[in-house]
Amino acid sequence: MTEKNVVDLFSRVPKIAKAILQATNADAFTIAQNNGRAAKQIVPHVHVHIIPRYDSKGTVWTKRQIPKVEELEVLAQKIRQNLDSKN
Repeated sequence: MTEKNVVDLFSRVPKIAKAILQATNADAFTIAQNNGRAAKQIVPHVHVHIIPRYDSKGTVWTKRQIPKVEELEVLAQKIRQNLDSKN
C-alpha cells in the first residue's frame, strides 16, 4: 500500500467506528489490521477490524458469538443509517 492509500483508508476509520458504536451501544472499540502470514493472514488483502467492546464483558477477548443472519442485517442497516446521518 502506498502512503496515500493508508491515509485514505485510515481517515475513514473514525466515522465508521462511531457508526458502529452507535449501532451496537458499545462502550468502546478495538481497531486491528493484520498483515502477513505470521499474523494469520491467508489471502493477501487489506481490511480493518472495528470490534465493539462492552464494560460488562470483563475481558478483551470474549467468547465468539455468531448472530443469526437476520440480526446481522438489522445491525448492518443501523450502521448504514448512522453513516448516512450528519453525526
